[in-house]
Amino acid sequence: MAAPSKSTTSDTSFRKTWDRAEYAAKASEREAAERIESKARHEAKLLGKKYHAPRAQTPPDAHETASRTSRLNVSANVGKTSLVPAGAPTGKRGRGAGFYCADCDLTYKDNLQYVDHLNSRQHLAATGQTGEVRKATLEEVKERLEWLARKKREEMEGVENVVDLGKRLEVRAQEEEKNREEKRRKRNEKRRKTEGGTGIKDEDVVSGGIIC
Repeated sequence: MAAPSKSTTSDTSFRKTWDRAEYAAKASEREAAERIESKARHEAKLLGKKYHAPRAQTPPDAHETASRTSRLNVSANVGKTSLVPAGAPTGKRGRGAGFYCADCDLTYKDNLQYVDHLNSRQHLAATGQTGEVRKATLEEVKERLEWLARKKREEMEGVENVVDLGKRLEVRAQEEEKNREEKRRKRNEKRRKTEGGTGIKDEDVVSGGIIC
């Protein structure tokens, strides 16, 4: 008869084991943080101030908030049909029908809410921005003004080929008047060449009307 096998496993061996030293260290760290916070609250109360919890530290790779390099086109999907899965979420979380932010995994049904979200701290933090705008120096302001002045001078130099709307309409009206005068002159010459001067009836369509 074979001897029974010796096994070290038990009916509770499938359960997860915990590192007591690791969790004891975590508990001591949490208790130390609670003591520091309690002391800060007490000191603020003695000074008659309201206690504010310290903000989370800014990631080292975060950059300052800058203006958008391109215009935000919220009407790109107007008139288009998009397929939405049957299991798509109906709330903001996840991708659904509407304006979707891939950085935050949120969907907005309104373009105003979407623009507000793009300017919110939540989105700026998700895209690695600090939310702080760097103030321009005096030299940078001078360089910007010089660049704008130079750009305007370049536009004025090439204004010969570019006219404003009022000037363009005036030139167009003059061209149409010249065309009408030319057609009138040709009709008169044709009538003079015929017997009796009655000429041939000629019809021209100009600006939706008929000139005989």
